Amino acid sequence: MSDYLVIVESPAKAKTIEKYLGKKYKVKASMGHVRDLPKSQMGVDIEHNYEPKYITIRGKGPVLKELKTAAKKAKKIYLAADPDREGEAIAWHLANSLDLDTTSDCRVVFNEITKDAIKESFKHPRPVNMDLVDAQQARRILDRLVGYNISPILWKKVKKGLSAGRVQSVAVRLVIEREREIQKFIPEEYWTISSEFVKGNDVFEGSFFSVNGEKVSLKAEEDVQNILSTLQGNEFKVTGVTKKERKRNAALPFTTSSLQQEAARKLNFRAKKTMMLAQQLYEGIDLGSEGTVGLITYMRTDSTRISDIAVSECAEYIQSHYGKEFILSEKRKEKKQGKTQDAHEAVRPTSTYKDPASVKEFLSRDQFRLYKLIWERFVSSQMAPAVLDTMSVNLENNQVMFRANGSKVKFPGFMKVYVEGTDDQIEEKDNILPEFVEGDIVFSKDLEPSQHFTQPPPRYTEARLVKTLEELGIGRPSTFAPTLDTIQKRGYVTLDNKRFVPTELGEIVFESMMEFFPDIIDVEFTAKMEEEFDNIEDGETPWRKVIDDFYEDFEVHLRKAEEEMEKVEIKDEPAGEDCEECGAPMVYKMGRYGKFMACSNFPECRNTKAIVKEIGVPCPKCEKGSIIERKSKKKRIFYGCNLYPECDFISWDKPLARKCPKCNKLLVEKKLKKGIQVQCTECDYKESQQK
Repeated sequence: MSDYLVIVESPAKAKTIEKYLGKKYKVKASMGHVRDLPKSQMGVDIEHNYEPKYITIRGKGPVLKELKTAAKKAKKIYLAADPDREGEAIAWHLANSLDLDTTSDCRVVFNEITKDAIKESFKHPRPVNMDLVDAQQARRILDRLVGYNISPILWKKVKKGLSAGRVQSVAVRLVIEREREIQKFIPEEYWTISSEFVKGNDVFEGSFFSVNGEKVSLKAEEDVQNILSTLQGNEFKVTGVTKKERKRNAALPFTTSSLQQEAARKLNFRAKKTMMLAQQLYEGIDLGSEGTVGLITYMRTDSTRISDIAVSECAEYIQSHYGKEFILSEKRKEKKQGKTQDAHEAVRPTSTYKDPASVKEFLSRDQFRLYKLIWERFVSSQMAPAVLDTMSVNLENNQVMFRANGSKVKFPGFMKVYVEGTDDQIEEKDNILPEFVEGDIVFSKDLEPSQHFTQPPPRYTEARLVKTLEELGIGRPSTFAPTLDTIQKRGYVTLDNKRFVPTELGEIVFESMMEFFPDIIDVEFTAKMEEEFDNIEDGETPWRKVIDDFYEDFEVHLRKAEEEMEKVEIKDEPAGEDCEECGAPMVYKMGRYGKFMACSNFPECRNTKAIVKEIGVPCPKCEKGSIIERKSKKKRIFYGCNLYPECDFISWDKPLARKCPKCNKLLVEKKLKKGIQVQCTECDYKESQQK
């Protein structure tokens, strides 16, 4: 018989922790929540102060029975769920199910699953924190009141299967409003003039800056010609040289949000995938003879705080691997946005000495890539700033000034390990200028005027949307990935070239919500509700009061929507072809997994088929069929013959209709980080990259 029973959420976590605690401890997994509000009904008694009705989750009966049996045999029970609101709620539900005293020292929390952290946490057990539990309950109950009251109205008035949620509704609103901005956008013309300049054997670039000391906007070709006509020959005089030394600091260690953003930029990971992999790295990886070890700290956090022990270990690693001059000399101040919970540290490796190369053989490809990203970000955050030498040179010809800017890395600092990505994927390179003194003469060649047009704001990528939600105070670390997943599953938005585009269904639901439930999709109101949950967690506000204040106005909107919302008829869009089974017209319909074609004679005829996108290229293998765009199970686009399975031609790269000029074989468009490259599938023929 074990003296102590420890309950965690997952088997992987249980396996890791049991190894550290020894024979007296038995560690079992609850497999997440064991109790929740029922799915079949509201489960909230509005008449009796919003009392929740919790039931055992379907399928969790055997798990709970096993835990109860183990609990009877144990001298003491510890609840070791994750160190956040959700984990605290799981611990509370377990305590209720097992008849434990929640005021006893039964709760154990740790930020990382390492031997030292686990053993230390068991020296300091505490009671269940009811403020954290109440904050989770308040969010769960409020979301239930919103979803289970609005969704039936949308089912009745718009379409069956719809749902409405607080955070997801605001996310959809952001996508729709951005799309409307793009549609309304009117491009404005502008021009630039660039030129190559020659000084001796050196060639460098400069661009038009000003005339007679004043900046001039080049709005049309006429403005460009005026500048060019002012120039006298191709000789330019150096009239100013400015040299500066600039320091550049490393990015702070990852929070949940910044991890999701950077994994999207650098690894092309969806938020959901990033969190799944991070969970695996946190719960523990089998490192062979070393056993199972948690490689990163808890991955749901909004803090960039780092423990002194981790900082000290990292400094030792940096000194031994890069040199003393690369160590960060003074601790940087954290920049906090809004109300940061700061419950636990930033996402970091549990040990700097477990560098990516040393654990690579034990990780899957994607686990390794994410771990490498987390490790490099953390180590670089503890390294000295990079030092850059910058130079700005003014070049004049008859009062027309061109300017050349250059920079080079004087000391790489943190850049030796890692440089933060950007949404626009602009790669920084040294731009080294020759040495200049005022009065030097240089010569221009290849003056190039270029016409441009202002661009509309970009559609949201997953990274941009997560960043915006965080900046607006919408949601918390644990909600970003589920929110993005939900709005796609509901068919409110779709991804086009990795950017969110609203669907017709999303627009209809948004308009209905705007008219009858403006608070639910109001950014400021939703952010204020998040602050209310934080106040409950801090013990400042009773959770029932927060719910009551919300429901008082919400109930009025509900009654109005029930009475006044008009039924919306979503007409099926003609597909332009007839059903091959009954001859009736085919129409486009929206299903769980996106649009598909169905017979308009439903339910008499149940013929359906996937939407096929022709790309206008004959099949290079069978020469009878044509190439169509398909999607894999993971929604990755690939190209295949429409006569499959008779012809099994397949290509991840988009085939082109024209042939290779060198060998007359298939040309494809290959997507690279910096753009698209056309290349031959047989020979070495390549064309220059297109952005």
